[in-house]
Amino acid sequence: MSTDVVVIGAGVIGSSIALELARAGHRVIVLDRTPGAGQGSTSASSAVVRFNFSTIAGVAMAWESHFGWLDWAGHLEHDVGDLAIFRKSGLVMLDVEAAPRTSWLPLFDEVGVPYEEWDSATLAERVPGIDVGRYWPPKRLDDEEFWKDAEHSLGGVYTPDAGYVSDPSLAAVNLACAASACGAEFRFRSTVTAVDMAGGRVTSVRLSDGTRIPCSIVVNAAGPWSGELNRLAGVGSDFTVGVRPMRQEVAHVPVLKGYEGPVVADMDLGTYLRGEVGGNLLVGGTEPECDPMQWIDDPDAIDIHPTAAVFEAQVTRAARRLTGLRVPNRARGVVGVYDVADDWTPIYDRTELEGYYLAIGTSGNQFKNAPVVGQLMTELINQVENGVDHDASPVRFRAPRTGLEIDLGAFSRKRNRTTANSGTVMG
Repeated sequence: MSTDVVVIGAGVIGSSIALELARAGHRVIVLDRTPGAGQGSTSASSAVVRFNFSTIAGVAMAWESHFGWLDWAGHLEHDVGDLAIFRKSGLVMLDVEAAPRTSWLPLFDEVGVPYEEWDSATLAERVPGIDVGRYWPPKRLDDEEFWKDAEHSLGGVYTPDAGYVSDPSLAAVNLACAASACGAEFRFRSTVTAVDMAGGRVTSVRLSDGTRIPCSIVVNAAGPWSGELNRLAGVGSDFTVGVRPMRQEVAHVPVLKGYEGPVVADMDLGTYLRGEVGGNLLVGGTEPECDPMQWIDDPDAIDIHPTAAVFEAQVTRAARRLTGLRVPNRARGVVGVYDVADDWTPIYDRTELEGYYLAIGTSGNQFKNAPVVGQLMTELINQVENGVDHDASPVRFRAPRTGLEIDLGAFSRKRNRTTANSGTVMG
Protein backbone atom coordinates (compact mmCIF):
# COMPACT_ATOMS: atom_id res chain seq x y z
CA MET A 1 0.00 0.00 0.00
CA SER A 2 1.31 3.48 -0.87
CA THR A 3 0.53 6.77 0.80
CA ASP A 4 1.42 10.45 0.60
CA VAL A 5 2.89 10.76 4.07
CA VAL A 6 4.35 8.40 6.65
CA VAL A 7 4.49 9.85 10.17
CA ILE A 8 6.81 7.86 12.41
CA GLY A 9 5.70 8.16 16.02
CA ALA A 10 2.20 8.14 17.52
CA GLY A 11 2.89 10.17 20.64
CA VAL A 12 1.08 13.43 21.28
CA ILE A 13 3.29 15.20 18.70
CA GLY A 14 3.07 12.59 15.92
CA SER A 15 -0.68 12.14 16.41
CA SER A 16 -1.23 15.90 16.21
CA ILE A 17 0.77 16.05 12.97
CA ALA A 18 -1.21 13.14 11.54
CA LEU A 19 -4.50 14.87 12.37
CA GLU A 20 -3.57 18.14 10.67
CA LEU A 21 -2.06 16.49 7.59
CA ALA A 22 -5.17 14.35 7.18
CA ARG A 23 -7.36 17.42 7.56
CA ALA A 24 -5.33 19.08 4.81
CA GLY A 25 -6.16 16.23 2.44
CA HIS A 26 -3.03 14.08 2.67
CA ARG A 27 -3.19 10.30 2.79
CA VAL A 28 -1.41 9.50 6.05
CA ILE A 29 -0.04 6.33 7.61
CA VAL A 30 1.30 6.55 11.17
CA LEU A 31 3.81 3.97 12.38
CA ASP A 32 4.71 3.34 16.00
CA ARG A 33 6.71 0.57 17.65
CA THR A 34 4.50 0.56 20.78
CA PRO A 35 1.05 -1.10 21.09
CA GLY A 36 -0.89 2.18 21.01
CA ALA A 37 -0.91 5.96 20.78
CA GLY A 38 0.82 7.89 23.55
CA GLN A 39 2.61 4.90 25.06
CA GLY A 40 6.17 6.17 24.60
CA SER A 41 7.59 9.40 26.04
CA THR A 42 4.13 10.96 26.14
CA SER A 43 3.03 8.52 28.84
CA ALA A 44 5.70 9.86 31.22
CA SER A 45 5.00 13.54 30.54
CA SER A 46 4.06 15.84 33.41
CA ALA A 47 1.74 17.53 30.88
CA VAL A 48 2.27 21.00 32.35
CA VAL A 49 0.84 23.81 30.25
CA ARG A 50 2.93 26.93 30.85
CA PHE A 51 4.13 29.95 28.89
CA ASN A 52 7.62 30.52 30.33
CA PHE A 53 10.06 30.29 27.43
CA SER A 54 13.15 32.28 26.55
CA THR A 55 12.14 33.10 22.96
CA ILE A 56 9.19 34.95 21.46
CA ALA A 57 8.40 31.92 19.27
CA GLY A 58 8.27 29.64 22.31
CA VAL A 59 5.96 31.94 24.27
CA ALA A 60 3.69 32.54 21.26
CA MET A 61 3.35 28.80 20.57
CA ALA A 62 2.52 28.00 24.18
CA TRP A 63 -0.07 30.80 24.41
CA GLU A 64 -1.73 29.73 21.16
CA SER A 65 -1.72 26.08 22.23
CA HIS A 66 -3.45 26.69 25.55
CA PHE A 67 -6.56 27.81 23.68
CA GLY A 68 -6.59 24.39 22.02
CA TRP A 69 -6.49 22.69 25.43
CA LEU A 70 -9.25 24.98 26.72
CA ASP A 71 -11.48 23.90 23.83
CA TRP A 72 -10.15 20.38 23.41
CA ALA A 73 -13.35 18.93 21.95
CA GLY A 74 -13.54 21.81 19.49
CA HIS A 75 -9.92 21.33 18.52
CA LEU A 76 -10.50 17.64 17.77
CA GLU A 77 -13.76 18.26 15.85
CA HIS A 78 -14.79 14.61 16.27
CA ASP A 79 -16.43 12.52 18.97
CA VAL A 80 -13.51 10.48 20.29
CA GLY A 81 -15.00 9.25 23.58
CA ASP A 82 -13.49 10.24 26.92
CA LEU A 83 -11.46 13.42 26.69
CA ALA A 84 -8.26 14.51 28.38
CA ILE A 85 -9.03 17.45 30.68
CA PHE A 86 -7.09 20.69 31.01
CA ARG A 87 -7.03 21.78 34.66
CA LYS A 88 -6.37 25.52 34.88
CA SER A 89 -4.59 25.58 38.23
CA GLY A 90 -2.34 28.53 37.47
CA LEU A 91 1.46 28.42 37.71
CA VAL A 92 3.99 30.42 39.67
CA MET A 93 7.54 30.67 38.32
CA LEU A 94 9.78 31.38 41.30
CA ASP A 95 12.51 33.95 40.85
CA VAL A 96 15.89 32.51 39.90
CA GLU A 97 19.16 34.07 38.85
CA ALA A 98 19.47 31.79 35.80
CA ALA A 99 16.24 33.16 34.30
CA PRO A 100 15.38 36.54 35.83
CA ARG A 101 11.86 37.73 35.21
CA THR A 102 13.18 40.82 33.45
CA SER A 103 14.48 38.58 30.66
CA TRP A 104 11.15 36.96 29.78
CA LEU A 105 8.32 39.19 31.04
CA PRO A 106 8.76 41.47 27.99
CA LEU A 107 7.89 38.40 25.89
CA PHE A 108 4.68 37.95 27.90
CA ASP A 109 3.87 41.61 27.27
CA GLU A 110 4.51 41.26 23.54
CA VAL A 111 2.40 38.10 23.18
CA GLY A 112 -0.33 39.20 25.59
CA VAL A 113 0.03 36.58 28.33
CA PRO A 114 -1.66 37.79 31.55
CA TYR A 115 0.46 37.60 34.69
CA GLU A 116 0.88 38.86 38.23
CA GLU A 117 4.19 39.77 39.83
CA TRP A 118 4.35 38.46 43.39
CA ASP A 119 6.74 39.56 46.11
CA SER A 120 7.64 37.07 48.85
CA ALA A 121 4.73 38.15 51.07
CA THR A 122 2.21 37.63 48.28
CA LEU A 123 3.79 34.27 47.42
CA ALA A 124 3.43 33.11 51.04
CA GLU A 125 -0.19 34.27 51.09
CA ARG A 126 -1.21 32.70 47.78
CA VAL A 127 0.56 29.35 48.26
CA PRO A 128 -0.07 28.31 51.89
CA GLY A 129 2.80 26.42 53.47
CA ILE A 130 5.43 27.58 50.98
CA ASP A 131 8.94 28.46 52.14
CA VAL A 132 9.88 31.69 50.37
CA GLY A 133 13.61 31.33 51.03
CA ARG A 134 16.12 31.84 48.23
CA TYR A 135 18.47 28.84 48.06
CA TRP A 136 20.16 29.28 44.68
CA PRO A 137 22.05 27.46 43.33
CA PRO A 138 20.47 23.99 43.70
CA LYS A 139 22.61 21.59 45.73
CA ARG A 140 22.89 17.87 46.30
CA LEU A 141 21.38 16.50 49.49
CA ASP A 142 24.82 15.40 50.72
CA ASP A 143 26.07 18.99 50.48
CA GLU A 144 25.85 20.57 53.95
CA GLU A 145 24.99 23.86 52.22
CA PHE A 146 21.65 22.35 51.17
CA TRP A 147 20.40 22.40 54.75
CA LYS A 148 21.43 25.95 55.62
CA ASP A 149 18.73 28.49 56.36
CA ALA A 150 17.98 30.98 53.64
CA GLU A 151 19.38 34.48 54.09
CA HIS A 152 17.12 36.07 51.49
CA SER A 153 13.58 35.57 50.19
CA LEU A 154 12.16 35.34 46.71
CA GLY A 155 8.95 36.07 44.86
CA GLY A 156 7.62 34.86 41.57
CA VAL A 157 5.47 35.47 38.52
CA TYR A 158 2.01 33.94 38.48
CA THR A 159 0.21 33.06 35.25
CA PRO A 160 -3.45 32.27 36.02
CA ASP A 161 -4.11 30.64 32.63
CA ALA A 162 -1.49 27.90 33.08
CA GLY A 163 -2.15 24.41 34.43
CA TYR A 164 -1.84 20.81 33.35
CA VAL A 165 -3.56 18.11 31.31
CA SER A 166 -5.04 15.33 33.41
CA ASP A 167 -3.95 12.35 31.29
CA PRO A 168 -1.18 12.87 28.70
CA SER A 169 -1.59 9.44 27.08
CA LEU A 170 -5.33 9.99 26.69
CA ALA A 171 -4.60 13.30 24.95
CA ALA A 172 -2.52 11.41 22.35
CA VAL A 173 -5.27 8.81 21.97
CA ASN A 174 -7.80 11.62 21.44
CA LEU A 175 -5.65 13.09 18.66
CA ALA A 176 -5.10 9.68 17.07
CA CYS A 177 -8.84 8.94 17.08
CA ALA A 178 -9.58 12.31 15.48
CA ALA A 179 -6.88 11.67 12.88
CA SER A 180 -8.38 8.25 12.13
CA ALA A 181 -11.77 9.87 11.67
CA CYS A 182 -10.13 12.11 9.04
CA GLY A 183 -8.74 9.08 7.20
CA ALA A 184 -5.31 8.56 8.77
CA GLU A 185 -4.25 4.94 9.31
CA PHE A 186 -2.34 3.89 12.43
CA ARG A 187 -0.14 0.81 12.48
CA PHE A 188 1.21 -0.14 15.88
CA ARG A 189 4.00 -2.58 16.78
CA SER A 190 5.67 -1.38 13.58
CA THR A 191 9.42 -0.70 13.63
CA VAL A 192 11.07 1.16 10.75
CA THR A 193 14.36 -0.44 9.66
CA ALA A 194 15.11 1.50 6.47
CA VAL A 195 14.30 4.77 4.70
CA ASP A 196 14.59 4.36 0.92
CA MET A 197 15.43 7.21 -1.41
CA ALA A 198 16.15 7.96 -5.04
CA GLY A 199 17.42 11.14 -6.66
CA GLY A 200 17.81 12.81 -3.28
CA ARG A 201 14.19 12.23 -2.27
CA VAL A 202 12.33 9.84 0.03
CA THR A 203 10.60 7.02 -1.82
CA SER A 204 9.52 4.55 0.87
CA VAL A 205 10.09 3.15 4.34
CA ARG A 206 10.65 -0.48 5.26
CA LEU A 207 9.53 -2.27 8.40
CA SER A 208 11.09 -5.07 10.42
CA ASP A 209 8.51 -7.54 9.08
CA GLY A 210 9.62 -6.81 5.50
CA THR A 211 6.72 -4.51 4.61
CA ARG A 212 7.57 -1.67 2.24
CA ILE A 213 5.41 1.47 2.26
CA PRO A 214 5.95 3.77 -0.75
CA CYS A 215 5.59 7.45 0.12
CA SER A 216 6.85 10.87 -0.92
CA ILE A 217 7.00 12.42 2.57
CA VAL A 218 8.28 11.10 5.91
CA VAL A 219 7.90 12.95 9.21
CA ASN A 220 10.24 11.89 11.98
CA ALA A 221 8.29 12.28 15.24
CA ALA A 222 9.87 9.20 16.79
CA GLY A 223 10.81 10.71 20.15
CA PRO A 224 13.89 9.09 21.70
CA TRP A 225 14.29 6.90 18.59
CA SER A 226 14.52 9.97 16.34
CA GLY A 227 18.32 10.00 16.23
CA GLU A 228 18.50 6.42 15.01
CA LEU A 229 15.86 7.17 12.38
CA ASN A 230 17.92 10.11 11.15
CA ARG A 231 20.90 7.80 10.79
CA LEU A 232 18.79 5.39 8.71
CA ALA A 233 17.83 8.31 6.46
CA GLY A 234 21.40 9.59 6.25
CA VAL A 235 20.51 13.08 7.44
CA GLY A 236 22.20 15.29 10.00
CA SER A 237 25.40 16.51 8.34
CA ASP A 238 24.12 20.09 8.32
CA PHE A 239 22.58 20.11 11.81
CA THR A 240 23.95 22.69 14.25
CA VAL A 241 21.75 21.23 17.00
CA GLY A 242 21.79 17.56 17.96
CA VAL A 243 19.31 15.38 19.83
CA ARG A 244 19.98 12.65 22.35
CA PRO A 245 17.82 10.34 24.49
CA MET A 246 17.74 10.94 28.25
CA ARG A 247 16.24 8.83 31.02
CA GLN A 248 14.00 10.89 33.27
CA GLU A 249 12.05 10.22 36.46
CA VAL A 250 8.95 11.93 37.84
CA ALA A 251 7.88 11.24 41.42
CA HIS A 252 4.32 10.70 42.63
CA VAL A 253 3.87 11.79 46.23
CA PRO A 254 0.80 11.25 48.44
CA VAL A 255 -0.40 14.35 50.29
CA LEU A 256 -2.64 13.72 53.29
CA LYS A 257 -4.65 16.93 53.05
CA GLY A 258 -4.39 17.21 49.28
CA TYR A 259 -2.75 19.93 47.21
CA GLU A 260 -4.92 22.46 45.44
CA GLY A 261 -2.37 25.18 44.76
CA PRO A 262 -0.78 26.29 41.51
CA VAL A 263 1.96 24.50 39.63
CA VAL A 264 5.27 25.64 41.15
CA ALA A 265 8.26 25.97 38.82
CA ASP A 266 11.20 26.13 41.21
CA MET A 267 14.54 26.36 39.43
CA ASP A 268 15.90 27.92 42.63
CA LEU A 269 15.84 24.45 44.24
CA GLY A 270 15.93 22.51 40.95
CA THR A 271 12.45 21.06 40.97
CA TYR A 272 8.84 21.59 39.93
CA LEU A 273 5.60 20.30 41.35
CA ARG A 274 1.97 20.18 40.40
CA GLY A 275 -1.23 18.76 41.77
CA GLU A 276 -2.43 15.36 40.65
CA VAL A 277 -5.83 13.71 40.46
CA GLY A 278 -6.91 12.94 44.01
CA GLY A 279 -4.95 15.83 45.52
CA ASN A 280 -1.55 14.17 45.43
CA LEU A 281 1.62 15.73 44.02
CA LEU A 282 3.71 15.09 40.94
CA VAL A 283 7.33 16.20 41.40
CA GLY A 284 10.04 16.45 38.75
CA GLY A 285 13.48 17.98 38.29
CA THR A 286 14.73 20.93 36.24
CA GLU A 287 18.16 19.47 35.43
CA PRO A 288 20.23 21.51 37.92
CA GLU A 289 23.99 21.42 37.37
CA CYS A 290 24.53 19.46 40.59
CA ASP A 291 22.59 16.46 39.23
CA PRO A 292 24.09 14.17 36.58
CA MET A 293 22.15 13.86 33.33
CA GLN A 294 21.10 10.28 32.60
CA TRP A 295 22.03 10.15 28.91
CA ILE A 296 21.43 6.76 27.29
CA ASP A 297 22.31 5.00 24.05
CA ASP A 298 19.40 2.56 23.74
CA PRO A 299 15.90 3.77 24.69
CA ASP A 300 14.71 0.16 24.81
CA ALA A 301 17.24 -0.83 27.47
CA ILE A 302 16.41 1.57 30.31
CA ASP A 303 15.46 0.58 33.84
CA ILE A 304 11.76 1.45 34.01
CA HIS A 305 11.66 1.52 37.82
CA PRO A 306 12.11 4.79 39.76
CA THR A 307 15.27 4.92 41.84
CA ALA A 308 15.46 5.77 45.53
CA ALA A 309 18.24 8.33 45.03
CA VAL A 310 16.44 10.42 42.40
CA PHE A 311 13.12 10.14 44.22
CA GLU A 312 14.65 11.29 47.50
CA ALA A 313 16.47 14.20 45.86
CA GLN A 314 13.42 15.49 43.99
CA VAL A 315 10.92 15.06 46.81
CA THR A 316 13.25 16.43 49.51
CA ARG A 317 13.75 19.57 47.42
CA ALA A 318 9.99 19.86 47.03
CA ALA A 319 9.59 19.37 50.78
CA ARG A 320 12.08 22.17 51.38
CA ARG A 321 9.73 24.41 49.43
CA LEU A 322 6.41 23.03 50.77
CA THR A 323 7.06 22.75 54.48
CA GLY A 324 4.19 20.35 55.19
CA LEU A 325 5.31 17.78 52.62
CA ARG A 326 6.73 14.50 53.86
CA VAL A 327 9.26 12.34 52.00
CA PRO A 328 7.98 8.75 51.72
CA ASN A 329 10.40 5.88 52.28
CA ARG A 330 9.36 4.11 49.09
CA ALA A 331 10.06 5.54 45.65
CA ARG A 332 6.97 5.85 43.53
CA GLY A 333 6.60 7.45 40.13
CA VAL A 334 7.14 6.99 36.41
CA VAL A 335 10.24 6.64 34.27
CA GLY A 336 10.39 7.79 30.69
CA VAL A 337 12.88 8.67 27.98
CA TYR A 338 13.09 12.23 26.68
CA ASP A 339 14.24 13.19 23.19
CA VAL A 340 16.38 16.17 24.16
CA ALA A 341 17.84 18.80 21.83
CA ASP A 342 21.16 20.35 22.81
CA ASP A 343 19.46 23.62 23.76
CA TRP A 344 16.15 22.11 24.95
CA THR A 345 14.39 23.75 21.99
CA PRO A 346 12.67 21.41 19.51
CA ILE A 347 13.56 20.99 15.85
CA TYR A 348 10.57 21.49 13.53
CA ASP A 349 12.15 21.54 10.10
CA ARG A 350 12.92 20.01 6.72
CA THR A 351 16.24 18.25 6.03
CA GLU A 352 18.75 17.92 3.21
CA LEU A 353 16.82 14.82 2.09
CA GLU A 354 13.83 16.02 0.08
CA GLY A 355 10.55 14.94 1.62
CA TYR A 356 12.07 14.06 5.01
CA TYR A 357 10.89 16.31 7.86
CA LEU A 358 11.62 16.60 11.57
CA ALA A 359 9.53 17.09 14.70
CA ILE A 360 12.20 16.04 17.18
CA GLY A 361 13.87 17.16 20.39
CA THR A 362 10.39 17.73 21.80
CA SER A 363 10.46 15.82 25.06
CA GLY A 364 10.24 17.56 28.40
CA ASN A 365 8.65 20.83 27.29
CA GLN A 366 6.64 20.41 24.08
CA PHE A 367 3.64 18.39 25.23
CA LYS A 368 1.91 21.69 25.93
CA ASN A 369 2.40 22.75 22.30
CA ALA A 370 0.90 19.64 20.70
CA PRO A 371 -2.26 21.42 19.46
CA VAL A 372 -0.13 23.82 17.41
CA VAL A 373 2.72 21.52 16.31
CA GLY A 374 0.50 19.61 13.91
CA GLN A 375 -0.68 22.86 12.35
CA LEU A 376 2.74 24.42 11.92
CA MET A 377 4.29 21.20 10.57
CA THR A 378 1.49 20.93 8.01
CA GLU A 379 2.07 24.55 6.96
CA LEU A 380 5.82 23.95 6.74
CA ILE A 381 5.45 20.75 4.71
CA ASN A 382 2.91 22.23 2.31
CA GLN A 383 5.01 25.33 1.65
CA VAL A 384 8.30 23.45 1.19
CA GLU A 385 6.66 20.88 -1.08
CA ASN A 386 5.37 23.80 -3.16
CA GLY A 387 8.84 25.23 -3.66
CA VAL A 388 9.51 27.50 -0.68
CA ASP A 389 13.17 27.50 0.39
CA HIS A 390 12.65 27.33 4.15
CA ASP A 391 16.40 27.39 4.83
CA ALA A 392 16.85 30.71 3.02
CA SER A 393 13.51 32.30 3.88
CA PRO A 394 11.91 30.63 6.93
CA VAL A 395 8.21 29.91 6.80
CA ARG A 396 6.09 32.12 9.04
CA PHE A 397 3.07 30.47 10.64
CA ARG A 398 -0.03 32.50 11.45
CA ALA A 399 -1.59 31.05 14.63
CA PRO A 400 -5.34 30.63 13.97
CA ARG A 401 -6.70 31.48 17.43
CA THR A 402 -4.47 34.40 18.49
CA GLY A 403 -3.38 35.69 15.08
CA LEU A 404 0.24 35.67 16.26
CA GLU A 405 2.89 35.19 13.57
CA ILE A 406 5.54 32.64 14.50
CA ASP A 407 8.87 32.50 12.69
CA LEU A 408 9.57 28.79 12.24
CA GLY A 409 13.24 29.58 11.72
CA ALA A 410 13.42 29.58 15.53
CA PHE A 411 13.11 25.78 15.35
CA SER A 412 15.56 25.23 12.49
CA ARG A 413 18.05 22.38 12.54
CA LYS A 414 20.62 25.02 11.54
CA ARG A 415 19.78 27.65 14.15
CA ASN A 416 22.20 29.55 16.29
CA ARG A 417 21.78 28.68 19.95
CA THR A 418 20.34 31.58 21.92
CA THR A 419 22.28 32.77 24.95
CA ALA A 420 18.97 33.58 26.66
CA ASN A 421 18.09 29.89 26.92
CA SER A 422 18.26 28.50 30.46
CA GLY A 423 19.80 25.25 29.20
CA THR A 424 17.19 23.21 31.07
CA VAL A 425 13.80 21.63 30.48
CA MET A 426 12.31 25.07 31.19
CA GLY A 427 13.61 26.22 27.79
